[in-house]
Order: sequence, then structure tokens, then C-alpha cells
Amino acid sequence: MTSTPQTLVHMLRSAAWAASLSPEQMARVEADVTERFVPAGGYACRKGEPVEHWVGAIDGLLKMSSVSPEGKTITFTGVLGGAWFGEGSLLKDTVRQYDVIALRDTRLALMPRATFHWLLDNSIGFNRFVMTLLNERLGMFISLVEFDRMLDTTGRLARCLAALFNPHLNPGISPQLKISQEELGYLCGASRQRVNGSLKSLEEAGLVKAEYGGVTILDLDGLRTFHS
Repeated sequence: MTSTPQTLVHMLRSAAWAASLSPEQMARVEADVTERFVPAGGYACRKGEPVEHWVGAIDGLLKMSSVSPEGKTITFTGVLGGAWFGEGSLLKDTVRQYDVIALRDTRLALMPRATFHWLLDNSIGFNRFVMTLLNERLGMFISLVEFDRMLDTTGRLARCLAALFNPHLNPGISPQLKISQEELGYLCGASRQRVNGSLKSLEEAGLVKAEYGGVTILDLDGLRTFHS
């Protein structure tokens, strides 16, 4: 039995920040936000382009990444359905500093810059939500620098999985994560074969259960602190 695809309006009304808005503010959001489809492999956002929207994932899977001058791809994190991103770029008023690529067919919600700043000016609750997002992203990026330099593939996969379960950055995620080993490889910068071996190691440690087309998280705290 297949689930009914989430609508844009339902995604907006169920967002954590929506509860703090007045009916008039929510009405403007629903009137201004548009939907965009990005096929698997397509760019949701490109590094160097002007930032015109705050972006939410209605459904699908995205990765935030950047390519260094030396040609090395650095993946920052994955973005799942229900998550919002790009607030830092809107606040700094600079071009985007990273690419966002769809790893599977994805639908996006696009809130115009003017609406985003209007909410900041008129909603204390929305302000607090954005501040929390910025703080959580800062912690994530600090951790990323640490585990990218100090951990092997299994350790990086453990931290990558744990990062997906940040309740602020990816709200409402289920412990039974529908994600392929190839997609995990894209997120943690490893081949599918290495991901397969690392998942077996994490299974042996009692942290996850690998299944066809997904992973069940058994010990989230263990993933966050795992060292191989």
C-alpha cells in the first residue's frame, strides 16, 4: 500500500515554525510559497547563484555539498522531507556557497526572500526557530570538520547517519530510514561497497539494522559517539 504524497499546504501547516504564526501570517505564507520538482541527479540549488528563496523539502532526499579548488567533493549533510535550509545565505545576502543536489526525485517548497524577511520582522516565534536552525547548523559543521579528518569510513557513516536524525534540521524522521546504500555513499563520501562493509560493522556493534532499501537505527547515541 503506497502512502499519499504530502501536499505543499500540509507541509507548510505541519512545519514547526508554523505554529507560532497568526492566521494572517500563515495565509501570506501559503499564498507566496511555490512548489518545484527536481528529478534525481538534478540541482535544487547551485553554488555561486543568487539566493532568492528559503527552501523546504516536501519529500525526497537532497545532499548539500561543495567542490574544493582541488576538485575534492565535500558533502555537508543530507536533507530529508520536512526540512528547511538556506536561511544563513538569506541573512548574509550573499551568493550561495554550496550545491544542493537531489539524490532521488524531490519536491521543494520555495519561500521568497521578501516573505522570509517579512516573517523575521513580524514573528518572534519564527525568529527563534531560525536562530535555533543556525545554532544547530553551526554545531553540525564543527562536527563535520572533526569526523572528516579523524574518522575512517565506518566512523564517518555512523556520524552521517546520526546527523540525519537532528530533530531541528530533519524534523519528524522515522528510526526506519528509507535510504539505499548508494545514497548513503553519496552522503558520507564513500563507495557503495564500503558503505556495505561499514553497515555490517555498525550492525555488529548493535547500532543499526541494515535492511533492503533502508536502515533502522537501534542506538542513536551510540552512532553519535562511535569510534572504530
